[in-house]
Amino acid sequence: MKMSDDKQLKSVERREAGRLAFREEGPLWVAYWAETGTMDGAVVLGSIAMRFVLSNQERKKAFMEMMKGAMTDLLVELHMVPMDWETHAAPERERGE
Repeated sequence: MKMSDDKQLKSVERREAGRLAFREEGPLWVAYWAETGTMDGAVVLGSIAMRFVLSNQERKKAFMEMMKGAMTDLLVELHMVPMDWETHAAPERERGE
């Protein structure tokens, strides 16, 4: 990266990142990027069959870490602030069926 490119990146206004949400949807566990406080307009980042994560906590953690990495890459590309990855339970209204 050239010095001028670095200066240009620093001058870009940064926006809030939203959040990473995981929902069980039928046989899949789906990872989304969503605006804070809503699932309206959420973007699917990836999914995995529930049977593969229910019986294997290491695989579940590996999937979550992969989705965090994918979201971080996306946020950097969009000049948004990367997450600090605090974990919170989803509000009841946003939970999958």
